[in-house]
Amino acid sequence: MAPKFIICSNGNFRIGFVDQHKDLLQPGDQCIGGGYWEIDPVGMRLILTGHSYDFGEPKWNYLQYDGTDLRVPKDYQGLRMIYIPDERGEADFVVNQELHIIYI
Repeated sequence: MAPKFIICSNGNFRIGFVDQHKDLLQPGDQCIGGGYWEIDPVGMRLILTGHSYDFGEPKWNYLQYDGTDLRVPKDYQGLRMIYIPDERGEADFVVNQELHIIYI
């Protein structure tokens, strides 16, 4: 089991310790990418990295384009969320700055 996350086309952010990214899916979910996560307690950050072998890297731009809110479990409220892409030279995506987040 590993710390993995996925994002869904309806804005749901699913996170947990699972064997495969698909284990985070719920009925009706359409996954638009995922990766791995870790918490930086000193920097108060939720660091998101990599990509899902099943679903690819997170397609944050789909949510941006549609204006879809990202729904994140309230346990992660107060943490700065940053996605660090695999590709060198590609800028980090500061989720809190780029998307509107609703904590549920």
